[in-house]
Amino acid sequence: MRIASHDLAEKILIVAEIGNNHEGNFDVACRMVEAAADAGVDAVKFQTFQTQLFTSNADPARFERLKKFELSQDQFRALAQLARSRGVIFFSTPLDLVSARFLEPLVDVFKIASGDNDFVPLISQVLATGKPVIISTGLADLAHLQRLVELAREADAEDRLAFLHCVCAYPAPPAEVNLRAIPMLAEQLGCPIGWSDHTLGPEASLAAAAIGARIIEKHFTLDKNFSAFRDHQLSADPAEMRHIVDSVRRIEVLLGAPVKRVQPSEEGNLRAARRSIAAATDLPSGHLLRAEDLMWVRPAIGLAPGEERRLLARALTRAVRTGEAITEKDVA
Repeated sequence: MRIASHDLAEKILIVAEIGNNHEGNFDVACRMVEAAADAGVDAVKFQTFQTQLFTSNADPARFERLKKFELSQDQFRALAQLARSRGVIFFSTPLDLVSARFLEPLVDVFKIASGDNDFVPLISQVLATGKPVIISTGLADLAHLQRLVELAREADAEDRLAFLHCVCAYPAPPAEVNLRAIPMLAEQLGCPIGWSDHTLGPEASLAAAAIGARIIEKHFTLDKNFSAFRDHQLSADPAEMRHIVDSVRRIEVLLGAPVKRVQPSEEGNLRAARRSIAAATDLPSGHLLRAEDLMWVRPAIGLAPGEERRLLARALTRAVRTGEAITEKDVA
């Protein structure tokens, strides 16, 4: 699956989830894009919404806070341009259908939040765009996700679908992170699986990369103490994000490919590390070789262990000293 020019089969996509950590301040949002790019991420992600279209005013304090966090469409266009000028993929999570329509020409991929992975009208709308779609899996079980795969199949979008294993808690308790779900989901759903990290610290993201995640999404902030808004504390600051990026890239090198062969660095050690069949004691010429006459020593300059049958019950044509390799040239 490709997202813009990024092939998930070749390289893990590392996403700085800016979300609402800008708190409605456009200058801060720009600084966050710049800082994320400097940290080496592949993509930045926001949330795009009109508050009245996705939350009620039953909780007036929450409603007003979200209204303050809104960015305008012009600001999102500017952020997309800024991200691309820094070589970073730009995308966002629409939280309402109007925002999804606005984002369609602007983003390289759509993201569906965990809370909306049952919001079929929104999911169907973004699947119909022809763009890749990433869905977070918090609050869902395997059967639910299999239904989403079927929904994508019906929209002829199955090859454009990826999921992020996710625990919808802030922060997510380590005992509930369950990263082993990542390879299971990849096998069961047949599409790329990533990790949306709501834990404290970088360890879960690194472990997810090691266990097979093809996308790593980590919340991002300029400062963990930026404000009392909860997301800052569980987010990576620029230094931590750089650590995640560098570590994931090293993990990718360590993971290599699903093959088993003699590596170039090993080839020079083959002779020194392998053994040859040798005499266990001084043996005279004409001696009929028995199993107890043999031992196995380094380096590999003669017959390999397992080839003893080529020597047993045959007579030596020369005297052999203890530890000396015995080959078929030495027997009649």
